Amino acid sequence: MKTITFVGNGNMALSIAQGLKEIYKIEVVGRSMQKLEKFEDALGVNVEKYLYEQFDMKDKTILFCVKPANVEEVGKKLSGKARVIFSVLAGTTLEKLKANLNTDAVVRTMPNLAASVGKSMTTLTGDLAFQEEAETLLGAIGTTRWLGSEKEIDIATGLAGSGPAYLALIAEALADGAVKQGLKRDDAMAIMRGLFGGFGELIQDIHPALLKDGVMSAGGTTAAGYGALEDAGVRSACMQAIESAYKKAVALS
Repeated sequence: MKTITFVGNGNMALSIAQGLKEIYKIEVVGRSMQKLEKFEDALGVNVEKYLYEQFDMKDKTILFCVKPANVEEVGKKLSGKARVIFSVLAGTTLEKLKANLNTDAVVRTMPNLAASVGKSMTTLTGDLAFQEEAETLLGAIGTTRWLGSEKEIDIATGLAGSGPAYLALIAEALADGAVKQGLKRDDAMAIMRGLFGGFGELIQDIHPALLKDGVMSAGGTTAAGYGALEDAGVRSACMQAIESAYKKAVALS
């Protein structure tokens, strides 16, 4: 069984590790042994645990999962030269990663929290020599898409990386709307979950515009609700969310 070393032990690292733990041996490196033990408990399998100052990256395959602001600090504490580093850091350029981490090969990746259930949409870019390995590794937690530039992965960060938060807001708001009109909370939540489950399957093969047109009949309930969404500027707000997330990714770099 191959070994994957997680440098960083936050939510994203845990989500990815949940998706990989059956097919890879997991190591995790962090600043607090207590937090590393909590990571291990949450993961539900035994992992090798190291503090930054104790860890040698020599010839390791690294999944780099620290906060973007901590790249320089963590890089100074790690010793040895990694075989390859797969970074999940938003807005952190290949140039910055190579300047602060001892490796010749870096691939930027942007998974999302659905990695924990094997359904992440992960975008990738970086060292072409490691494209196939990156797609295999991250393909174990969902779908991958290799992009041709860092600008594109910064844009994709706002779509796939941050997208679960946007959809969670919409899901909660739709359920709240049903409750407001008199539906019991448990019923509203169950129906909302069923809606998202079915929609996730449909959207794989049907263009969103065609899907919308197939539901919306003339003068019907869907048309009334859809008109309310347009009046409230939901379409524009979604587009602005992607723009704001992209600009933030650029600012982080």
